[in-house]
Amino acid sequence: MNFSIRLFPFAAIPALVLGLAGCASSGPNSASARPVLYPNATLSRVGDAQGRMEVNACLSRAQASGLSPSQNTSEVGRRAGEGAATAGVASVVGALITGRGSEGVLRAGAAGAAVGGSAGAVSGAFHNDRPNGVYRNFVQRCLSEKGFDVIGWN
Repeated sequence: MNFSIRLFPFAAIPALVLGLAGCASSGPNSASARPVLYPNATLSRVGDAQGRMEVNACLSRAQASGLSPSQNTSEVGRRAGEGAATAGVASVVGALITGRGSEGVLRAGAAGAAVGGSAGAVSGAFHNDRPNGVYRNFVQRCLSEKGFDVIGWN
């Protein structure tokens, strides 16, 4: 069997992870969500195009004030570290229980840490796109002061 064919499943994993993470980073609970305006008198008077421009202006104003749409957490790194530590220790304990030699214990620990770290990083990637509540409140207040009503984020 060709070496590159054996590695294909492992080479495809990062692409799959990135694709799934992209899907997880959209929707009303993601940092990339935008405000949805209620069709009140102001929106009816100015029209949808002007409404979008006002939304963009408020989003820009929030960022210019130093706010970010997402909470800046180190979720990916934290979960990767937790996964590596947990799986590494579990693998070492398993190797000790089954009576492997010291080299087998070290290999099991390293392999477990690599697998656990990868799993933790993937988990962190799916949980890292959290919206910033202060940013959203800023945008909503900005739009409210212009006469718009925000009914949600999408």
